[in-house]
Formats: sequence, C-alpha cells, structure tokens
Amino acid sequence: MKSWQLTASTGADALKLTELAEPQPAPGQVLVRVRATSLNYRDLMVASGRYGPGVPLPLIPLSDGAGEIAAVGAGVTKWKTGDRVAGTFFQNWQTGPVRREAFESALGGSINGMLAEFVALSADGVIAIPPHLSFEEAATLPCAALTAWHALVTDGKISAGQTVLVLGTGGVSIFAVQFAKMHGARVIITSSSDAKLARAKALGADDTINYKTTPDWEKEVFRLTDKAGADHIVEVGGTDTFPRSLRAVAMGGTISVIGGVSGFTSDVPLRDILGKSALIRGIFVGSHDMFAAMNRAISQHQLKPVIDRVFSFTEASAAYRYQESGAHFGKVVIAV
Repeated sequence: MKSWQLTASTGADALKLTELAEPQPAPGQVLVRVRATSLNYRDLMVASGRYGPGVPLPLIPLSDGAGEIAAVGAGVTKWKTGDRVAGTFFQNWQTGPVRREAFESALGGSINGMLAEFVALSADGVIAIPPHLSFEEAATLPCAALTAWHALVTDGKISAGQTVLVLGTGGVSIFAVQFAKMHGARVIITSSSDAKLARAKALGADDTINYKTTPDWEKEVFRLTDKAGADHIVEVGGTDTFPRSLRAVAMGGTISVIGGVSGFTSDVPLRDILGKSALIRGIFVGSHDMFAAMNRAISQHQLKPVIDRVFSFTEASAAYRYQESGAHFGKVVIAV
C-alpha cells in the first residue's frame, strides 16, 4: 500500500511517499480502507518537532481519517466489512476522564496515524460516521470537531442565550460556531480577515471583530455584550491572546484552552481569574463516548462540516503548506 511517512522533524519537506506492506488486523482490530484524512494545527507541530519528545520516526502522520472497514480481526463482532467509520484520536479513551495512558494511543503522534491507504485500528478505536456525511466531511470530526464539542457541550454545558467568543477561523473555531448556534447561543468571532469574518457571519456568527483593525478586541467584546463579557471563550491563540481572553470573559465564565498558535507560555494575571471567578479549563480532544454523542447531534441537525479545500493524496506536502499558511477557513482535507 501507499503511505506517507514523516522521516525527520523538519516540516512538510520531511514527508515521504512510501510503499509499505498492507497491515493485517490482529485479534480485536479492524482494517480500515482510508478514504479521506484532515489536517490540524497539531499535525504541523508534529512535523516540525514542536510537539515534544516521544514522537517515533518514521511516523505515518495525521490523527483524523475516515473510510470503510475492509476486514475484521478475530473476536470482533460489532463491525463488519463495508461499515463507514472514523478513527478516534485516542485509541483507548473510551469514557470518563482522560487518563495518562490515553496519550500513548494518540494517532499521528504517539503511534502511526491515518495518512495511508489502509490502517489497522482497535475495534474500540473506530466509530460509525453520520450517514449524511461524505468521507471527506467525516474526516474532519475526530480532532477539531470533538475538541469544540468537548469544550462547549460536554464540559461547557452551553445553553441558549449565552455568549460564546471564538478566536480565529480554523477548524476548531468554525466547529465551535456551528455547535454554539446549534444550542441557541450568541457567537462573537475574531479574525484578521474581513473576508473570513463575512464567511463566519454567513455561517451564523452574530458579531465579528477584526483584531488587526481593533487590536483591543477584548474591549469590543465588552461593548458588544453591554460590559457583561463572554460566557464561553474558545481560546486557541495562546501567548498573544490569553491575557485578553481573561479580560473578555464574563463573571463566572469559562475559558477553554485548546491551542497555542502564538505559543504556549503566558504570564497569568491571577487577579483577573480571581476577580472574574473564571474557570480555566484545558481541553484535549475527547473520548469515544463524547464522539458518539456529538455524532448523534450532527445527524439530528444534519450539520455539515466546513471544508476549505481538498487535496489529492499525492499533494500531501502541499496540503501541509496550505494549512501552515493560515489561509484556510475551516478544514483542510486530503482525499486518499
């Protein structure tokens, strides 16, 4: 089979198209014929060596992918050939709070990922995809969608009438817009691009802020909310944005720390946390049970993921560079 491998920690240039033996499902596993994969910011970090120690090389990258089951291993009864599935980011996080051992089963990081024609996964590490979604659409769900769902719904307990502040227009952020509107919340979104803000508005965002022309965007959040602030903030910016998010959050509000596009270090203004009685919560994807609940909601509401661009399998390096450029709105997909 054909597969892409990262052979060094030097970015997209380290991606190599290789021929590997097609895997066979061991007992308790299924073989998935991958039809589509998608990129996350985390994949850029893995490729460039910024994800931390412990990434094995060579590595088949990408946590996110969808396809159909091509074969089942001994003892597997809940799946059959032809079932349409996606892999779960953490292969062994089924339910409950996350445990340290889950991080040892993270696709495209601790273990080989989805950027191959075939992958063998745990029978408990795949999930049925919503029937109305294509493979390309379903491939966007395992990381970005589930992270946004975990933040706003599972832990955030979002309710109608609350205000959600979303930073940027990448995959997690756009899913956050969709899930917030699904629950009747008001959405304020930031971007440096008026064109992207217009697309977010068309998707359902109620208010938009260009942070280039309005650098003190936290003050604009307070103006838009009559000085109440945002009940939920989807914080993906990190170093440059976290202090402003603390100033923009409502009394008793929640900041879900999801990423660090500008870095992962910050001086924490403890006075703001105390004065706001704010809850600061780290969110790292989610469990199989969260994924199942999200898929039920996606099916009920017939929600469609927002895909910016689909690259062919041979264009994987170009897809990485496009993701890194920040030009995308929503998700970048690689068809297999």
